[in-house]
Amino acid sequence: MISFFSYQFWGNSVQAYLEVFITIAIAFFVKRFISRYFAGLLYRLLSSQGKNFHRKSFLEMIILPLETFLLLLIIVIAFDKLSLPPFMHFYVFRDVDFKTVLESITNGVLIVVLIRLCVRFITFIALVLEEKASTHGSENTNQLVVFFKDFFRVVLIIIGALLLLHFSFHYRVTNLVTGLSLVGAAVALATKESLENLIASFIIFFDKPFSTGDTVKVQGFSGTVEKIGLRSTRIRTDQKSYITVPNKQMVDTILDNVTLRTQRRADANLQLSLSANTLQLSELIEDIKMLLQDDIVEDKVVYLSDTGKTAHVITIQYFTSITQSLADFYVFQQNINLSLISLMEKHKVEAAAASTDVVVMQKAPSL
Repeated sequence: MISFFSYQFWGNSVQAYLEVFITIAIAFFVKRFISRYFAGLLYRLLSSQGKNFHRKSFLEMIILPLETFLLLLIIVIAFDKLSLPPFMHFYVFRDVDFKTVLESITNGVLIVVLIRLCVRFITFIALVLEEKASTHGSENTNQLVVFFKDFFRVVLIIIGALLLLHFSFHYRVTNLVTGLSLVGAAVALATKESLENLIASFIIFFDKPFSTGDTVKVQGFSGTVEKIGLRSTRIRTDQKSYITVPNKQMVDTILDNVTLRTQRRADANLQLSLSANTLQLSELIEDIKMLLQDDIVEDKVVYLSDTGKTAHVITIQYFTSITQSLADFYVFQQNINLSLISLMEKHKVEAAAASTDVVVMQKAPSL
């Protein structure tokens, strides 16, 4: 029996083959339990609230890639104990032999699975943070989470690509970095606009001139910010169209954040007939001031701003609290205008004539 296990087959003993296949078989059957254990341990380290739906989402997102990674890792370690059979010692291309190709493919698969696992992990963290932001009603925090989720996914993909170049294609990453530094100026010029938009996106998130859900006016457009991306900001205009504005323009141009206004302003100009006397005008102005003594009105100005050949002009300017919706503001402004008409009728003050009579005089012909 001992001689049977010592029997050499394809450069390895039977015992070595048995150890490898038994190890792989055990790993195949226990990978689910091992993965669940590590996933649960990792979840307990991350979670402080222990919500069941968080745990379920975490296990669904992490278990499969973690199982795949652990199984592949054990297979690679187990097969590394075996020597490559003699008939597999051949060159695939020039100085590249089959063993090197096999190692490169194995390293590439492990790196891809590992990066996929890390991306799933980042996605789960973003899911938890988004849920917390939604619970506390913080739309700006929610958008910040989405932004950094996309950012770290891009970073992980870049790291994965560098690892593939190094371990699968045996390319020295330091040479790549050196090469990029030599052509860095050209790349920077070619991607100048994209880099500016990326930097502007960080300025938006940290300086916070506006947030998702804010109503803004920029570049001649008015609308609600629906998404802030790495390169651009998406706005739903008041015409219900969907426009994309580069982040650099959102930072460099004058932007009016309507949502951050503390008051809403309304103006009215009463152009009154010249037949109104001083007493009528004074009483009308006082009654208008009394009319604007409302809890919603926070500041007001009423005065006779002009008088001339065509009309007396009373200028009215008042501000209302921002707690009103836009529809409520328009209703309030309409009620004020109707009350102004009633006050004019009360004091028997007419509006200035809409048209001017033109008298044409014909000169008598001379004899």
